[in-house]
Amino acid sequence: MKDGFLTCGTISPTIRVADPVFNTASIKKAIDKAREARLALLVLPELAVTGYTAADLFLQRTLQEGAKVAVEDLVSYSKGSDMVVVVGSPLIFFGNLYNCAVVMQSGRVLGVVPKRHVPNYQEFQEKRWFHLPPQDVREVSLAGQKTLFGTNLLFSCADIPEFVLGVEVCEDLWVAESPSTDMALAGATVIANCSASDELVGKQEFRRTLITAHSAKLVCGYLYCSAGPGESTTDLVFAAHNLIYENGKLLGEQFLQEDTLLLSEVDVQRLGGERLRMHTFGESRNTYARVEFTLKELHETVLTRFIDKSPFVPADPVLRAERCEKILTLQALGLKKRLEHTSIKQVVLGLSGGLDSTLALLVCIRAFEMLNLDRLGIIAVTMPCFGTTKRTKDNASSLAKAFGVTLLTIPIAKAVTQHFKDIGHDPEVHDVTYENSQARERTQVLMDLANKHSALVIGTGDLSELALGWATYNGDHMSMYGVNSSVPKTLVRHLVAHFAHKEEGKIQKVLLDVVATPVSPELLPASLDGTISQVTEEVVGPYALHDFFLYQVVRLHFGPAKVLRLALLAFEGEYDGAIIRRWLKTFYRRFFSQQFKRSCLPDGPKVGSVSLSPRGDWRMPSDASARLWMDELEGL
Repeated sequence: MKDGFLTCGTISPTIRVADPVFNTASIKKAIDKAREARLALLVLPELAVTGYTAADLFLQRTLQEGAKVAVEDLVSYSKGSDMVVVVGSPLIFFGNLYNCAVVMQSGRVLGVVPKRHVPNYQEFQEKRWFHLPPQDVREVSLAGQKTLFGTNLLFSCADIPEFVLGVEVCEDLWVAESPSTDMALAGATVIANCSASDELVGKQEFRRTLITAHSAKLVCGYLYCSAGPGESTTDLVFAAHNLIYENGKLLGEQFLQEDTLLLSEVDVQRLGGERLRMHTFGESRNTYARVEFTLKELHETVLTRFIDKSPFVPADPVLRAERCEKILTLQALGLKKRLEHTSIKQVVLGLSGGLDSTLALLVCIRAFEMLNLDRLGIIAVTMPCFGTTKRTKDNASSLAKAFGVTLLTIPIAKAVTQHFKDIGHDPEVHDVTYENSQARERTQVLMDLANKHSALVIGTGDLSELALGWATYNGDHMSMYGVNSSVPKTLVRHLVAHFAHKEEGKIQKVLLDVVATPVSPELLPASLDGTISQVTEEVVGPYALHDFFLYQVVRLHFGPAKVLRLALLAFEGEYDGAIIRRWLKTFYRRFFSQQFKRSCLPDGPKVGSVSLSPRGDWRMPSDASARLWMDELEGL
């Protein structure tokens, strides 16, 4: 259970209707499989002990007694394992028959949760056999022990505070106000649903949609286990549709697979962290009885779930194209509003021929189209200096001309050289002064041009650069509106490529060459062959890694050990452990030390779930200590 990963699963055992003896043996085999997989939680179908389709046989005392004996047998069989098992059975309490989910662990009945919403559809006339449960939680006897019975029960793990289990039964999910909604508000992070949902055309898709939304709304893990083909087919067919979700994300799905374990790992630590940010949980209308249990056999969970190494970039090409189009539109809308508000009809931006400035140019073009403004009002400025290569300079010029924007070329080498003389810097010393002097000279040129033309300076820096502080303070760090400020570097490349594929001819060719150009500030002299000598990722590390770190740290609030663990899995075979550790240390070191640059950022539109705006998503002291984070990293 290390790092909050809870190994859990579902299984639809082969059953025979009204045969608790056979069904108990089948359920035991399912428990054995789950034990071998070292599950912490196993969920089985509704009324699995007898079968859901026993109909009027539920009223037969013989079946009622058989079900009770079966439950007692299963409780005894659960001894010797910490695994929590949730299984459906009909049970009689207080002279009434209830459709129940029995929660057991290591020979103990943790509680019995009756179905709160008993349906009376044409095909599901459960009220013919089962009673509605009482409103309060009551004490009952089962398997020779006292336990609690009621719908207002939660099961809390003493060893993992973020693991709180709530249980509902089939129809409870489908109603307008599901019991699990209030359970989640009361603290349940994982919901188990013992179900017996018949299969119809379109129903499989509807279940997915329903549980996707429900688990996202409740910020919970949701385990849905439905009855299989062993049920009676007198009028209906059951297909063992099992699903595991976490906060709207599908972790695993099975269909028509009896006796097959569906397992995954629900990150209850992440769920707890998400809820801390929301301030809407812990405010349920009902009072819940809490049953505490322990998981003594804690171990490092083997992760089988997919770890996305590119959390900002959808892997599916169709979804990725949709995402790119949406982001470009949001960026343009942000700039459009700023231009409308200020009544400004011209913009100035430095066009280097690199990815970020190219994306900024594309955003300006789209915003101008929205406002029906002449593209000549987009003033693209190339400012070649010591490190500018022919490739990037030509690409910048070609793009400006092809798009019909105003192009200015202002060499800054003489101005920077004079500045070196003014401050007494040796131009042969290629240090940070050498580099930053060029960046600040470029910003000065852009700002003064903006004054001259009554224009806005458009910032080109991206989210990844802001996270690492890879910007010159009051140089490229500053602008009048930063259109790329919440776009990570790994996504910038896809945005430019997306735009390119919508174009043709020379524009497409140049844009694709920009995409293929190594990322560089071009502040150091070029190589002897005229190619880029200063490659950013060789200095600060691969952006693929840093964007992964950024998402885990800022969006999910994970600590260094968990971030490292996930990175090792996500980038297995691509980067070795030593490389990942090295750049993770760089990320934390720079992320903390460079906050002062983020504390005074220009305005810019938020387009995704991660932003470092000091006015909104990320508020951090510029002098915060990184000691705890670095100590944890050193200890790994």
